[in-house]
Amino acid sequence: MRQYSPDLTPPWKKPKPVPEVPAEPGLVVEEPGTGFCGAVIRCEAGTVTLEDRFGKHRVFPLEPRGFLLEGRVVTLVRPSSSAPVRPTRTASGSLAVPGARARVARAGRIYVEGRHDAELVERVWGDDLRIEGVVVEYLEGVDDLPSIVAEFGPGPDARLGVLVDHLVPGSKEWRIAESVTSEHALVVGHPYIDIWEAVKPSSLGIPGWPRVPRGQDWKTGVCRALGWPENTGAAWQGILSRVRSYKDLEPELLGRVEELIDFVTAPE
Repeated sequence: MRQYSPDLTPPWKKPKPVPEVPAEPGLVVEEPGTGFCGAVIRCEAGTVTLEDRFGKHRVFPLEPRGFLLEGRVVTLVRPSSSAPVRPTRTASGSLAVPGARARVARAGRIYVEGRHDAELVERVWGDDLRIEGVVVEYLEGVDDLPSIVAEFGPGPDARLGVLVDHLVPGSKEWRIAESVTSEHALVVGHPYIDIWEAVKPSSLGIPGWPRVPRGQDWKTGVCRALGWPENTGAAWQGILSRVRSYKDLEPELLGRVEELIDFVTAPE
């Protein structure tokens, strides 16, 4: 008569052994039962505490085969030293993941209006975007946004997020955004004439962004009013160099970019 193990598992169907991984602070894993994904911030006798990118904490038992690491089943074990640590943060304020590899790019995308917008998003959210596999592209304006969205063909597995400058009620940009109706596309925006204005004046050492008369090129007018050389490319590089983290940006931009990242990466 064939013998069975105490858990009634036939000996020829025993689960394959899985790696044991120390629950070191900063290690990012997923608990498959809940889908909660986060970085280890504390490991105590029998439990591990994870923190997701929004700062939410969850405590899980250290059970065999209880977590996924880069999509593979693992058993987390208590490391030799498990003192709580304060995780390192990225420029966006989310948890840094030491040694994390970039995810293969998703089919979904985030579109922004111009090169400066793309460079600022990369400056602050670049680490997050690479881990999430989100690519940011720039459009050189949004006048043809409805046809651009139609050409992209957003769907359940390829969501499209769009960040628009000067998105205020009644504006041309507002009317264009309203014409995008796909449930798999999200158009949001900030109220600033140009992405430059989304950088806090205090971070640049200026009292405020000057008002530029209508009919005048806004960026050139800003340089002229602030006494900067009228080289908008050089001016932008100077502005960008003063942006070190999300703290240098206005909340009206921060919330919209986070909203787009959540939309593009949300499970269907």
